[in-house]
Amino acid sequence: MNHVTKLSDDLFQAAVSQQASDIHFYPYEQQTEIYFRIHGKRTFTRNILTKQYQLLRTFFKFSANMDIGEHRKPQAGTLLWSFESKDYALRISTLPHYQQESIAIRILPQNDTLPLDHLFLFPNQVQQMRRWMDHDSGLILITGATGSGKSSTLYSLLEMEMKEKPCQIISLEDPIERKINQILQVQINEHAGISYHTGLKAALRHDPDILMVGEIRDKETAKFAVEAALTGHLVLSTLHAKNAVGTIFRLKEMGIKTADLHQILIGVGALRLIPIMRKNKQQRSAIGELMEGDYLTEAIEGTLLALPEEHQFKKLQRKAFAYGFTQTIFPQ
Repeated sequence: MNHVTKLSDDLFQAAVSQQASDIHFYPYEQQTEIYFRIHGKRTFTRNILTKQYQLLRTFFKFSANMDIGEHRKPQAGTLLWSFESKDYALRISTLPHYQQESIAIRILPQNDTLPLDHLFLFPNQVQQMRRWMDHDSGLILITGATGSGKSSTLYSLLEMEMKEKPCQIISLEDPIERKINQILQVQINEHAGISYHTGLKAALRHDPDILMVGEIRDKETAKFAVEAALTGHLVLSTLHAKNAVGTIFRLKEMGIKTADLHQILIGVGALRLIPIMRKNKQQRSAIGELMEGDYLTEAIEGTLLALPEEHQFKKLQRKAFAYGFTQTIFPQ
């Protein structure tokens, strides 16, 4: 077991030092391939013997309180790991396939909550999102691909709000990606009867000023989020959609009325992370397709199919290139 512990520590240390967000294991009969996702790109790291991987898999499942004897059903769990005085939550998921049970690990730093101006490339977009938080009630939605910075943006908005004025904040998350003091964070647990639906009902009885809903996944959750906003709460959430305008279509598909959208929707942000060079170091920074005001009204009415070009991601990326941040990354 000491060998397995050392192997796992070596992998996590290598992943953290390379700023990897995920670790993927691809097991075959004799060898298992290990990949890191670094700045959004999946990169081969090394091979290990499948016998080693099987011991490693058992160690991960046991440490994350999963059933080590179950190989036919997907499972998920979380374990905590520390390195160089920093804490990480490791979200582990298993997936059975025809040869072996595969594992993917999402690495969630617990000490690295950054202010918005460190997350976003353009200061005017930071100011725009800060203005959204000035509302006492309403709905703010963030969309984007997995790993695009949605949760980090919501956490930064909430921490900014806590510093500027005292308020009761409750979050409903699946899973809780980062523990934050002074926020009541509720872990969604379907097996224990805590769904987004039941969690929202309970949270509304707890006198919140601000509610964060980790993700609007279904009609029930969308309905309760809208009702919370209509009854005087500021609600922040994420939603899967192709772009900012597509978010409106998704809400309407979930049965949300146009009149309610006009009344509660404050702004919609579709995020994308782009690679940039700062001080000769590669990083990633967020750019947002942010929709509010007249464009938001037109999108709700169904007269706006896409934001004008100046609000599109390609335009923002060209602007980033003009700033000189991305000369070694974006092609001409």
